[in-house]
Amino acid sequence: MSYIAPQWRRRDRRLVLLHDLINHFRWRTRLTLWLTAALAGLVVAGFAVLSEQAQHAFLRLVAFNPLCAWLLPVVVPMLAVWLTRRYFPGSQGSGIPQAIAAIRLSSERQPVHQLVSLRIALGKILVGCFGLLGGISAGREGPSVQVAASIMHAAHRWLPHGRAIRPQDLILAGSSAGIAAAFNTPLAGIVFAVEEMGRRLESRTSGVLLSTIILSGLMAISLLGNYSYFGSLHIPALSSAIVTPIIVCGIGCGLLGALFSRAMLWPQRYAGCRLWRWRAAHPVRFAGLCGLLLALMGWLSGGSSFGSGYAATSHLIDGSATLPWHAPILRFGATLVTYFMGVPGGIFAPSLAVGAGIGNDLASWFFPLAGQHVIIALCMASFLAAVTQAPLTSAIIMMEMIDNHGMVISLMAACVLARFISARISPALYHQLSEGFMPPSVRQDERRVRAQIDPPPAGP
Repeated sequence: MSYIAPQWRRRDRRLVLLHDLINHFRWRTRLTLWLTAALAGLVVAGFAVLSEQAQHAFLRLVAFNPLCAWLLPVVVPMLAVWLTRRYFPGSQGSGIPQAIAAIRLSSERQPVHQLVSLRIALGKILVGCFGLLGGISAGREGPSVQVAASIMHAAHRWLPHGRAIRPQDLILAGSSAGIAAAFNTPLAGIVFAVEEMGRRLESRTSGVLLSTIILSGLMAISLLGNYSYFGSLHIPALSSAIVTPIIVCGIGCGLLGALFSRAMLWPQRYAGCRLWRWRAAHPVRFAGLCGLLLALMGWLSGGSSFGSGYAATSHLIDGSATLPWHAPILRFGATLVTYFMGVPGGIFAPSLAVGAGIGNDLASWFFPLAGQHVIIALCMASFLAAVTQAPLTSAIIMMEMIDNHGMVISLMAACVLARFISARISPALYHQLSEGFMPPSVRQDERRVRAQIDPPPAGP
């Protein structure tokens, strides 16, 4: 017994040291993640401020000299495309397809530095804001996803134990935090992670996801304030009369959103077409021609098709302004032309602007007694749901943006119907675009997994 007791004491000391070491690793991991999440929130909030300043600068330049409305949409995108291809390849487009592809490639232990990195995040912010100085029809919400995902992924190298958290979990958490901080909609960030980015949420991921969204959201609020994206929309209690507008908005926006998605996929589907071959060979010249079309549509719309569409949509919602009937058509075309350029920029805000324009027309023509605000909100959510094929995310984003929980059932019904229509006409946009960033073997596996997890809907 005299020699056994020291053995147990030595073993106890080793267990205590091991326990302290594990706790040390845990707290270092938590501290690293918390600091990185806070940084991601601050960067996304700063991106929002810069993008707004860029759009205001464009409007001031146009007011100072109307010729700028024809010159800037041509010259600025040409320079933006050159900068993107020369210094920031991988930062073009929305950023959500790149984040989806990065999650998939990371799970296969393949490199993702060409999709999420600090260099790409920097390019997304700088070139994206520079593009808005040219009046492009793009938003900063989709790019915020890639920016936050890049920052969170960079944190993996600083973790004390690399296996504590998988890289794909960090990318997923960053992507969700980007949406939550960009729209100031934390609940939508969580739903977005499940419905659009991951299609599954594991228990080991949920803690990282929630803490990242909370901290990044708090940092964004500290910089931008606690606000609703489109203010507060006060709507009286809805009655059974809302059923007909829900059906009309869901079907109409479902068809138009599917058409928009299919048009977005033209360069991928018809890569061998002469037009897209010429774009690949002469990207800067192609951007200049697209910029000329953008300027023409801006002139026809009276300037309403320039920028992200946030200001025009806000004025429609609060009733302080109206738009001509053809405004959603020109915004629709301007967003497609902007995407075809290959500049950094998202489609979330422009899609909401298209939906708001459609709702304004429907309310004026068919539902003058239903309440313009109600129809606009239904069409905004429905069109976004049809484009992204993420009905829950679209409904919750809209609910939180207008700070009106009384419409949640109506919004969800319209979004589910719009998604049902869209899914029968077009594949899921972001997942289809993400395949362009994957090698063929991973692409085939992704299609099989998606078919098992998210089969085509059987009904609305």
